Amino acid sequence: MSAKERLVYSTGKGRVCPKCGWPADDCRCSSSLGAAPEPVPEKIRAKLRLEKRVSGKNVTVVDGLPRNGPFLDAVLKELKKACGTGGGTGDGSLELQGDQRERLRELLARRGWTVKG
Repeated sequence: MSAKERLVYSTGKGRVCPKCGWPADDCRCSSSLGAAPEPVPEKIRAKLRLEKRVSGKNVTVVDGLPRNGPFLDAVLKELKKACGTGGGTGDGSLELQGDQRERLRELLARRGWTVKG
């Protein structure tokens, strides 16, 4: 290929991981997302904090939880229903819309968790 005939755009993906389907350079199999989930300990210490997003909205974060996807999804579903709000999971954390700290302290203490913050 000469300098005048250089490649400007290509729809080819290059090498693709056979497990996750992502490009080989950005493979998700080796990251914590594809790793085996952490076991859930008997005693859980949850840390509550309030964060303000760039949009000006408050988000309550429950941090310090085990990195176990099914466990986090189940807990999040229960907390969202109890608080009547939306939310999502992060890497070992849960995020609920609004300032839910007081309500969450009570709910998590009922589960037998130690709550800080």
